[in-house]
Amino acid sequence: MLKSFIAVLAGFFSNVILSVLADTILKIAGIIPYDNLFVSTPMVLFVLGYRIVFSVFGCYLAAKLAPKNPMFHSFVLGGIGLVLGITGAVFAGHLGPWWYAWSLVFLTLPISYLGGKIYLWQENSK
Repeated sequence: MLKSFIAVLAGFFSNVILSVLADTILKIAGIIPYDNLFVSTPMVLFVLGYRIVFSVFGCYLAAKLAPKNPMFHSFVLGGIGLVLGITGAVFAGHLGPWWYAWSLVFLTLPISYLGGKIYLWQENSK
């Protein structure tokens, strides 16, 4: 049980740390503003893109560190992301285009599936 908790926690924190780090770098560089995401659509898509990559990696990491049932661990992390995404869309969705916050919600479960599947593909190719 502890190994499962650590696997999901590691995936979660890798996603959060990478996202916050990338956001901070873009803010310091003056590419995105500090208090909102009302920027050009290509820039919002860029932010969405790297967050998708970081999320896939987090779910992959959760699957890799899982003691058994890697897809389950990836989906647990996806479930946590889904709850946090809905909360963010409801309470902070006004800080950027409405579609950005809700796209994170709708993409969460496919992302968790992909992260777990990438791990399984890698394991099966050995």
